[in-house]
Amino acid sequence: MSKSNISEIICILKSNYGNTMLARISKARSPFQSLIATVLSARARDETTEVIAKELFLHYKTPKQLANAKRKEVEKIIKKSGFYQVKAKRIIDISNVLINEYGGQVPDNMDDLTGLPGVGRKTAGCVLVYAFDKPAIPVDTHVHRVSNRLGLVHTKQPEKTEIALMEIAHKSTWKYINDLFVYHGKNVCKPIRPVCEACEITKYCEYYRKIFSKNNT
Repeated sequence: MSKSNISEIICILKSNYGNTMLARISKARSPFQSLIATVLSARARDETTEVIAKELFLHYKTPKQLANAKRKEVEKIIKKSGFYQVKAKRIIDISNVLINEYGGQVPDNMDDLTGLPGVGRKTAGCVLVYAFDKPAIPVDTHVHRVSNRLGLVHTKQPEKTEIALMEIAHKSTWKYINDLFVYHGKNVCKPIRPVCEACEITKYCEYYRKIFSKNNT
């Protein structure tokens, strides 16, 4: 698939979905809040993460406050999030590193972000895109699935998907891919029984062509 086709897909999805909830919420957060909320979002529903993050930031507004927090108190606030004990330790550890090594500021590059405790490329990419408006392609299960079904990539792991997408997509489109593909993956290109009849990008879709050809043989 050509870069122009990928740009067309992005354009269509932007036109259909406009300003998604993820984009709206992210723009309202500081880089610190964006980082912590993204850590909390692992293996948790977006709605749950939003409620938990909001409550957490009422108590701990800065890296210094969270670095000095008692872990048990943080665990109580984020208990509805999966792996809350691990996450409580992690966000406190991250806050301490931000204070001790970055003057309380969140770094705005991939290398430094992935050097923070427990922060991988997906989390770092989300911070770059949503907190700093910088080009990156955070790949979760939705981005991985949609990209492979479309035929943009043919990969087995999200890490490989990120690399492949960066090679074939215009850099100017990178920051839109996560937001739009996640929304599309949750609402149309679902893991089971994708709603192809409601999809506006089927003409680009390898998966749809295979299904359509099977149904017409």
